[in-house]
Amino acid sequence: MKPIRKLAFVINEEKSGAHEVARALMAVARRAGVTLKQTKRYPLPRGYLDGCDACCVIGGDGTLLGVARESARSGVPLIGVNRGSLGFLTTFSAEEARTHFAALLQGNFIVHQRTMLSCSAANGSHDLALNDVLIKDEINSRLVHLEVFADGELVTGYTCDGLIFSTPTGSTAYNLSAGGPLIHPDAAVIAMTPICPHTLSNRAIIFREGVQLRIFNRTGNSRLLVAMDGQRNLKVGLDSPVDISIAKHRLALAQSPDYSHFSVVRAKLKWSGALGERQHSHH
Repeated sequence: MKPIRKLAFVINEEKSGAHEVARALMAVARRAGVTLKQTKRYPLPRGYLDGCDACCVIGGDGTLLGVARESARSGVPLIGVNRGSLGFLTTFSAEEARTHFAALLQGNFIVHQRTMLSCSAANGSHDLALNDVLIKDEINSRLVHLEVFADGELVTGYTCDGLIFSTPTGSTAYNLSAGGPLIHPDAAVIAMTPICPHTLSNRAIIFREGVQLRIFNRTGNSRLLVAMDGQRNLKVGLDSPVDISIAKHRLALAQSPDYSHFSVVRAKLKWSGALGERQHSHH
């Protein structure tokens, strides 16, 4: 990638050590003559990243989700630095960032385009999600009756605790806990996974990239909560449709040139049995 000349920092001060890491990385950037701006506020205000070459997020995956929408809108790549181990989205540990930051600023990183979901409700509200859109009853414990259409064709009606619409990036988040599939980030698809469905044969469904999904609330006198990345909510009344599709915006996520998706998955999900990681105990 081209060298970074103007860089924004978003720092989650609640993460221990975030401040120190930020200070160290900013010092490296200043020495390299990079113009800096920084904030502790996220979600970011509209237009905050305009004119920046990249945005360095110091925190965890949740912090990065709070910046993703604005980053996608402005086309500014995100460099996620995790204040702990490796994250799924914050793909640089603090140590890696410290070691390689000068090289990063020189453009020594690759950018991976991640699909996002576009979600709109009948009241005109619209939002983007990098991980998932969750649709459930506004009051936690109630069952919902939801009817799903794909490109105008009825898929089915669900009686469940909710539906999760996930991107490949979000497939390792709530979707995974609800029994949904893991999806490689290059597959531009949407996974729809019901939460605790009453019909046990209800399984996750994978939809193609161009699909237009429409969800109707068929639950008597209740409002739906539509949660974007678990952070921002829309409220939807009875028979008011929610539309979900793959957004025209992508999120540019910076990764080191030797980044391996499955090595992160193996580490984060604590999968064992990978070749070379096995203990050769049986002879």
